[in-house]
Amino acid sequence: MPTSPVNLGVITPDGCAVEVYALLEPHDEPALIESVVPAGATVLELGAGAGRITRPLVSAGYQVTAVDESPQMLARFADVDARQVTARIQDLDLAETFDAVLLMSHLVNTADDALRHDLLATCARHLAADGVLIVQRHPPEWFARARDLEAVDGKVDVKLRDVTRPTASTVQATVHYAHGGRLWTQRFVAKCLTDDDIANELAAVGLELSAWMHEERSWFFARRSPGRDHAVNG
Repeated sequence: MPTSPVNLGVITPDGCAVEVYALLEPHDEPALIESVVPAGATVLELGAGAGRITRPLVSAGYQVTAVDESPQMLARFADVDARQVTARIQDLDLAETFDAVLLMSHLVNTADDALRHDLLATCARHLAADGVLIVQRHPPEWFARARDLEAVDGKVDVKLRDVTRPTASTVQATVHYAHGGRLWTQRFVAKCLTDDDIANELAAVGLELSAWMHEERSWFFARRSPGRDHAVNG
């Protein structure tokens, strides 16, 4: 049956289809988090979506506070024993800190420099003195090799199309998601961040790079800079 752009359900302000994100499954993210965050720790998950990562973290015994600006996304895992907060990441100020803060889904690669600073400032503001920030990024090599491709993510067929490079440091593309005869599309622009860029962005909010994960350096950990033992207000 051919796909058809009908009955697409709720689309969030940043263009995410709730129906699609409810179908996506975790990959190695929970194991990566468990490798650096002690069992039972408090975790602030920024941009939790439909609970793809929240569910396995709660099952593993973590105390998760899940943040998303879409109440429809959060409703998808209302059955999970996690605290839910409806808010934009850049506006969040819970007046408390956490053992671990998660900023995944390549949010740090936003092409909006001011927004990136605000996202990282939120991370710093909520990170405990001895806590760890876990961030996922598109490594610089991804921008050089980005092209049309097809893949399967659990129950969802994924296609990357219309890949262009508006500037020397950005990639723009459209993601096509297909499932059960339905088709969703989402346009995005991502900015390349070098290792030095990451270090500088972290330093601007009182954090410092702690370690890279994976050979392609697509994940990194950060902690408070020495002497910065209090929440940063951005």
